Amino acid sequence: MDSRDNELKSAERRNFLKLVGSGGFTAAMVAGAGGMLWSDEAAAQTAQEEREREAAADHIMTIATAYVLGATRSYPIMQLDLKENIQNMTNGKVYVRLAPGGQLGAGGALVQAVQGGTIQCAQHSLSNFAPFASVVDLINLPYFCGSNQRFTNLTSSEAWKSEVDPKIAAAGFKALFYIVIDPRVVAVRQGGDAIITPADMAGVKFRVPGSAMLQQYYRLVGANPTPVAWGETPSAIRQGVADALDPSVGALHVFGFGEILSHVTFTQAVPDSQVYSINIEWFDSLPMDVKEGIEFAGEVTQGQNLSKVPSARSYAMSQLMENGVEFHSLSDDQLAEWKEAGGYQRSDWDQFKVDLAGDMDTFARLEEAAGTMGRYYVHDA
Repeated sequence: MDSRDNELKSAERRNFLKLVGSGGFTAAMVAGAGGMLWSDEAAAQTAQEEREREAAADHIMTIATAYVLGATRSYPIMQLDLKENIQNMTNGKVYVRLAPGGQLGAGGALVQAVQGGTIQCAQHSLSNFAPFASVVDLINLPYFCGSNQRFTNLTSSEAWKSEVDPKIAAAGFKALFYIVIDPRVVAVRQGGDAIITPADMAGVKFRVPGSAMLQQYYRLVGANPTPVAWGETPSAIRQGVADALDPSVGALHVFGFGEILSHVTFTQAVPDSQVYSINIEWFDSLPMDVKEGIEFAGEVTQGQNLSKVPSARSYAMSQLMENGVEFHSLSDDQLAEWKEAGGYQRSDWDQFKVDLAGDMDTFARLEEAAGTMGRYYVHDA
């Protein structure tokens, strides 16, 4: 690194600490994401702009996420875009404070903070949402909405809005918009063989979260489900406690699994989906024009998320391939084998359908919605 690089790094650190020290954490994040920390003038201008926006706003909205701002390159949760869109589309009446990188927690802790009103909004997975609003666990039915398009069709449908959104609201939340990341994959530890068919899963110790549905699915397709807490998963994979795991490609890259994996197969069974949830009591207290602005911002950011999916996937794949990871896409016949072995059409899943949707007729309406092309197109791997 030459002296010029050292000077730039030093300036970036100095300006970041200066902004944070003056209470401008969001300003520091915005300046850093925009590549402006190297310039004293640009950093100061950003801080001033953020101070003016905050002072002029009628409402402060904290949005917390588990991911650093740069994660959108391979894991498109679009938090900076959402901040900008909300501020612009409410005509400056809402100022958004970002709390990225797990500052205020992750997963279920963020859901709890939104439900309790500690923060106004958070990004988290639908799987972490399910303990608070169980109906959303429908997305974990294998091959029900595993592909990006079926997931988007479903969550954007009138059936979802009429059947699911009221249950989410009853639990204290408003789902601002649903984020497409990509389906979960089958990722094998270094030294393991590629898994192409369910027969290849025989004897595989497959890391699963605490989801009863995912555990049942991997049992049906022939694996040995092995529950491991997320924080312990990298060491479990390294040590052979688990042979394989199933996050999306973007998540595998963001969480640094590239160096300990050998093969990744796109089985498209279950979406690795996210949502921005809002405390509904706070949202309902806002003036109508502000509510409409936030909803429009969510809609616009959803469109940005969907357009970002193939680029984010490609970047994550390129980084994993640099570590020697091989990728495998399945033919229609191969996918059919997985669906036959563990798909939601099996009677094994009927009780889940009734418990989550309420009855089989409601489930049938949601199933039709998943298979009906909606207003949004999204790319599938």
